Amino acid sequence: MYIAFDFAARSDVGLVRANNQDSAYAGPQLLVVADGMGGAAGGDIASSIAVGRLVALDGEAHGPDEALEELKNAIGDAHAQIVARAENDPELSGLGTTVTALLRAGATLHMAHIGDSRAYLLRDGVFEQVTTDHSFVQHLVDTGRLSAADAEHHPKRSMLLRVLGDIDADVPVDISVRETRPGDRWMLCSDGLSGVVSRTTLQETLAEIEDPGDCADALVGLALAAGAPDNVTCIVADVVDIDAMPRGQGPSTQSQIVGSAARDRNKPSSGGTGAAARAARLSPAEPVEDDDEPSRWSTRWSTWKAWLLPLITLLIVAGGAYGGYVWTQQQYYVGESDGYVAIYRGIPEELPLVSLHTLVERTDTPLEELAEYQQERIAVAIRAGSLNEAEAIVFALESTG
Repeated sequence: MYIAFDFAARSDVGLVRANNQDSAYAGPQLLVVADGMGGAAGGDIASSIAVGRLVALDGEAHGPDEALEELKNAIGDAHAQIVARAENDPELSGLGTTVTALLRAGATLHMAHIGDSRAYLLRDGVFEQVTTDHSFVQHLVDTGRLSAADAEHHPKRSMLLRVLGDIDADVPVDISVRETRPGDRWMLCSDGLSGVVSRTTLQETLAEIEDPGDCADALVGLALAAGAPDNVTCIVADVVDIDAMPRGQGPSTQSQIVGSAARDRNKPSSGGTGAAARAARLSPAEPVEDDDEPSRWSTRWSTWKAWLLPLITLLIVAGGAYGGYVWTQQQYYVGESDGYVAIYRGIPEELPLVSLHTLVERTDTPLEELAEYQQERIAVAIRAGSLNEAEAIVFALESTG
């Protein structure tokens, strides 16, 4: 029996973020997902460094005894490179990334995990989350102060306690070894997928769609349909026995790099982001005539279309823009004001001539008194769905700072 991966990797910038800070790699022996943090100028760098260092492990076969040590060394080297990059450029202070990686050595998988990207396993119809999030909310669950159900919607679920980067000098990475078998389906993803698509839907999709590429496309599509407020990245990999496959058929052998580490890192979202895109999808198709001579209806339609379609598009764009602005004013986030923790109404993004946020309250909590990971999350804004949620976030920050 000869075990191999049949894999597919996908990444999308999502419908809100300006750039893709996720990176992922899928190859015959290695699967990696990394979700960068550090703002628009840094997250993509951190995740690219991590994936770039780990890719070297996919070049040759690994014995079971060596694979774990090689994985540990690669993670350590990636951490050192990220730290050095941040030290050489003060603007990149707080640079970091999650990493979830699987390195195959025969029928054994060696896993490294830090952050809140996830690895799931579907085996014989049983769906399991293999990794544990290194987040503040997961800590509350582990200590019995919060239920797993409440954790899925907690306003601080994205606040991380551990990442690969310059926040901590020592990086405690979860390392484990797992047996694998033909028929297993692995899915690695960033929280841009697991944060908006329910566990039940993930399981159903992985169980129902056979081809890894089609399945990965469907998973990204589900996140986009849910609004995709973050970058969305996933890898779907089936464990196959090559000896049992029909002659002439084989698993994936061409490695795939997606996200910020890829050449097409600036590719726009496949979901479309604007009202104009939605208007284009709503526009009626051209009527098809059987005769060479255009009919009276065809002539009239051509005339009407010249002014009617632009008008419809303009109305949809205007309505979408107004609706979007109204939605932003129903949101809240926790950020910084003059060095203090503050609550804002709106969203932190900037638009020319239009302000999308207003200061609601500047607290008495200095930013410098908080832990570094808390400062990092505030720097990119901690979003909340209501004023009460924002106040709860501030209370938690003051309690744990």
